[in-house]
Amino acid sequence: MKRKLLIVHGGAPTAVINASLYGAVKEALDSQEFSHVYGARGGTEGIINADFIELGRLDASTLEKLPFTPASAIGTSRFSVRFEGYEQMVRILIEHGITDVLFNGGNGSMDTCGKLAGAMASDPKAKTIRVAGIPKTIDNDIAITDHAPGFGSAARYLAASIRELARDIASLPIHVCIVESMGRNAGWLTAAAMLAKESETEYGPHLIYVPEVPFDEERFLDEAASLYKKFGGVLVVASEGLRDKDGNPIVEPIFKVGRSVYYGDVSAHLSNMVIKRLGIKARSEKPGVLGRCSIAHQSDIDREEAIIAGREAVTAVLQGHTEVMVGFKRLSSVPYRCEPFLIPIEDVMLHEKTLPLEYVETEHAWISETYERWCRPLIGRALPDYAQLK
Repeated sequence: MKRKLLIVHGGAPTAVINASLYGAVKEALDSQEFSHVYGARGGTEGIINADFIELGRLDASTLEKLPFTPASAIGTSRFSVRFEGYEQMVRILIEHGITDVLFNGGNGSMDTCGKLAGAMASDPKAKTIRVAGIPKTIDNDIAITDHAPGFGSAARYLAASIRELARDIASLPIHVCIVESMGRNAGWLTAAAMLAKESETEYGPHLIYVPEVPFDEERFLDEAASLYKKFGGVLVVASEGLRDKDGNPIVEPIFKVGRSVYYGDVSAHLSNMVIKRLGIKARSEKPGVLGRCSIAHQSDIDREEAIIAGREAVTAVLQGHTEVMVGFKRLSSVPYRCEPFLIPIEDVMLHEKTLPLEYVETEHAWISETYERWCRPLIGRALPDYAQLK
């Protein structure tokens, strides 16, 4: 009897989550081991409601578009599953004859994946169902894996946008501009702004603030004033999750639901501070979700690895593995080489990987060359090299 595969998306989408979907569907079809390949419509709620999309019968043209399609083609959610929800999911999986489930998401989705496996272990009819995780996050905060699909494209978007903005700020040097980057607790993405820096030039970014380093408002104002006096135009990149020395957010969160915290407008807070305290014109920019859905800035490396992650997850369950997540192991940065490997799901469930302080130059509100060597391959092709008139 052939197997039945169910693919589930969880959490915020990325520019390459559909590339992983493509990889999983292609591998499943190529294996000829599955009679059906389903997608849960709208994430875990799609399982609970038995709302499935038949992916195994997509026409070739639609399937080939998936790696270049932003957001989640099957829909995702931040639905918080309670105990009875796991029991309901197990019942639905049994009723529909599902043999394999793949969760594509971050550490929260891996937690759901692990808990579902635990619920299935207590039901004799579900013990043979295999579950595996496909990593996905723009924050790069999933434990153990070197990086996760979604991060490279978001990093490229930020770096490319900051490089363009730096030219604008320098050409009309009249204000301090603060750009707010996503990444609530981990500064991996914010740090990628350093890739925008054009060496041997006055172009920004000039200051980068990550949540791992306590934010000192007085020091920030001193640095902004000094740079403004030197350059006229100053470009600052700040994480949305900045905290003070006591661990408190510098701007109170405006909304909380489950694990999700929606922070206040950090960039507006800092720009208002510059205006009121320094008397300098300032403005705030907040790309927000644009940074996670831009196909125009999709990293080719990120896309390729997302496809690999999807394929490897299918291969894993077909080989009898369960309760594992596909990870990436860095073999070298120059030339860039990575290989996939399997990680026990319990090692990544809700574990959060923050930016190591060795990657941060705390004295200068800057990011180290060690981080640059690690991150640069992940954004793919080189950023545009712009003209500079002497």
